[in-house]
Amino acid sequence: MIYVFDYATLKLIWWVFVGVLLIGFAVMDGKDLGLGTLLPFVGRSDDERRVMLNTIGPHWEGNQVWFITAGGATFAAWPLVYATAFSGFYVALILTLFALFFRPVGFDYRSKVPDPRWRNAWDWGIFIGGTVPLLVFGVAFGNLLQGVPFHFDQDLRVHYTGSFVGLLNPFALLAGVVSVSLLAMHGAIYLQLRTEGAVLRRAATAGRIAGSVFIVTFAGAGAWLVMGIEGYAITAMPPANSAFMPLAKTVAHGPGSWLRGAPLHPWTVIVPLVGIVAALLALAASRRRAMLAFVLSATAVVCVVLTAGFALFPFVMPSSTDPRSSLTLYDSVSSHRTLQIMFWATLIFLPLIIAYTGWAYRVMRGKITERQVREAGPALY
Repeated sequence: MIYVFDYATLKLIWWVFVGVLLIGFAVMDGKDLGLGTLLPFVGRSDDERRVMLNTIGPHWEGNQVWFITAGGATFAAWPLVYATAFSGFYVALILTLFALFFRPVGFDYRSKVPDPRWRNAWDWGIFIGGTVPLLVFGVAFGNLLQGVPFHFDQDLRVHYTGSFVGLLNPFALLAGVVSVSLLAMHGAIYLQLRTEGAVLRRAATAGRIAGSVFIVTFAGAGAWLVMGIEGYAITAMPPANSAFMPLAKTVAHGPGSWLRGAPLHPWTVIVPLVGIVAALLALAASRRRAMLAFVLSATAVVCVVLTAGFALFPFVMPSSTDPRSSLTLYDSVSSHRTLQIMFWATLIFLPLIIAYTGWAYRVMRGKITERQVREAGPALY
């Protein structure tokens, strides 16, 4: 097989690809999950909640594919990460999966029965299906930045020594609040773009509250990470263009390591600042220029994901119990041939998915009103 890229380059390319998929999920499905978090509070009547649900009704299933694709890409490109994550985060991932069950069932069944108690119960189910995954994703990234308690033995069998309760440490919970507040703000601004009247006004208020919480907690988490959490740095490893196992490298773990790349790559420090500024500008623009506010809100989401990725680079899943067992983009990957075949598949299909998504949003643009959902009856959610 003729390889267009060497192994080291493909390893880096797949780090970028997985990052793009996570960003796509955070921007596209993140607003849907954030809207679910706001559903019981912004919508005060059944018609208002139906308006909210129908702003994302044509798109939420397609947006969730970004999450599924990111999981599939992780399985194929980083099999050791996939296997180790399901060992360490098994309970958290199962909790997320069961919470996500409420979304499709809630969307499809809430309006089948006119009983207010039935519909209210499913509205809270959609709230759980939006809030729990956002909280768990934030907690997971908070734990990744601290290091996960696992190690490999000499036969490369993974041993996880932590517990689910241990994942719920203060820094990780703070990261969870960052995640929920950021995407609640993102969902609220999207509502302002697609609704009018009372729903729009309450969404604006919710967006300002969520945005303020995000800015404070994100800045606080950044300061805590830099000053109070020890980081990781590779001190020796085999050539990046070769295939090697995690235990073949040497990793240092100590204070100040999270800032190791700042002198060489100052843009890694600028990105979180851009995220905070973008959130502030989004809140300011949301009153009169909802589309601009949504673009700025999406920029803030992108910057938060990039902040975590740049801080961890080149680590994907650091180990707190045995730093040498930490998984990086260099030693947790599939074979050269696998990455090459997946590269061409991604290069062909990812632009098609992006183009189709853009077309779908363009065709189904416009405001959703209470009158529309009343006249449509069961034809809409």
